[in-house]
Amino acid sequence: MNTKLTLSIDEKIIKKAKQYAKANQKSISKIIENYLKNITENKEEKELPPIVKELSGSIKESGKNIKEEYSDYLVKKYK
Repeated sequence: MNTKLTLSIDEKIIKKAKQYAKANQKSISKIIENYLKNITENKEEKELPPIVKELSGSIKESGKNIKEEYSDYLVKKYK
């Protein structure tokens, strides 16, 4: 069930929001609804974006930190 909500927002922000909405073929109402949904949902219940799902598991952890990994990479590269 949808309910009306009145908001007071700076004119400049409204103008930019309308441009964004038009460029992304979405209504401002839907953008606000999605934003409110995202900040109020439990983080564990959130659906991951497709690109994140696709990339999940593609990087293997070696137990080393980033600096060690990069150092090893450079040693191998310039041997």
